[in-house]
Amino acid sequence: MSESGRGFAVIPPPDDSVELNKEEYLRYGRHLIMPEVGLEGQRRLKSARVLLVGTGGLGSPLGVYLAAAGVGTLGLVDFDVVDYSNLQRQIIHGTKDVGRPKLESAKDRIQDLNPHTKIETHETYLTSANALDIVKEYDLVIDGTDNFPTRYLVNDAYPEPPPPGMVPSCAEGGVLGILPGIIGCIQANEAVKLLLGIGEPLIGRLVLFDALRMRFRELKLRKDPECPICGENPTITELIDYEQFCGVAPASAEPQTGPEIEPKDLAERIRSGAAPFLLDVRNPEEWAITRIEGATLIPLPELERRYPELPVDQEIVVYCRSGQRSGQAAEFLRKKGYPNVRNLPGGTLRWSDEIDPTMPKY
Repeated sequence: MSESGRGFAVIPPPDDSVELNKEEYLRYGRHLIMPEVGLEGQRRLKSARVLLVGTGGLGSPLGVYLAAAGVGTLGLVDFDVVDYSNLQRQIIHGTKDVGRPKLESAKDRIQDLNPHTKIETHETYLTSANALDIVKEYDLVIDGTDNFPTRYLVNDAYPEPPPPGMVPSCAEGGVLGILPGIIGCIQANEAVKLLLGIGEPLIGRLVLFDALRMRFRELKLRKDPECPICGENPTITELIDYEQFCGVAPASAEPQTGPEIEPKDLAERIRSGAAPFLLDVRNPEEWAITRIEGATLIPLPELERRYPELPVDQEIVVYCRSGQRSGQAAEFLRKKGYPNVRNLPGGTLRWSDEIDPTMPKY
């Protein structure tokens, strides 16, 4: 136990140089009168250095509430820019920030909320090449991402990643905007508990949240003695290529989707009356938003059951929102004996940019 009676604080007690000024006493007054926090706890928070990986749906409430709580230094890792589609859930950004780097937008919002929090920005994609140099400067690292390679990198590692494409991103699968806010607030609460050494942290426990039914479930997790990173005989002793580990091609690599057709060439074929069979593998909710005229809808999850409905002796062009799911569908059809299948790279997003600007993007 530490001198304060807190047994698991992430950071040591603050030294005498960490003090609150008059404005901070007023700002954190509701913390200072809590016996679980008090003056020493607030000084702990001011001493803390926390790294937040991602400033999106989870990172928004994390960044805001950790700064509001009085965390002294927040490191932010992100490399993206604000898009209109982010604003449905990423509340740290505003309409005026569309097109700006997320780091700039997040920093402005956090410092407007609490100018006493120091912000350190890392405009980069977290990789095995730079992670150790960035992480070593912080007391606590919080994962606010939505992709498995980065999660493996931050946690290093779980037993086995899911098959590539099995778990969709928010962009492909959608997300109720409020949901990441709820989970991000829970993460922020856990972070503050760890920094203060209070309460019962979610160590060895997994919480599952069903927002539609408003139900929480808790699973107890036992430490795996054969875990490759923290087990009795660890086999992972250094960071690896997590994109490769999870079967995800690097952003700079050409997607392996087989034969493709450019949007302008498909549009010309349609105009000339020589259109191929157009297969849309998006979900019905996406189909209701927009579609390419003349297409047939078979959502990707149904394709394995319904592919015999497709003509074997006709050229098939498959499309989705961005080209990822359609690439998987095209590869599946080729393996099932369809000889002339092509993918539309960029999907409806690129079709809107290059062919039909009236087509809504989402």
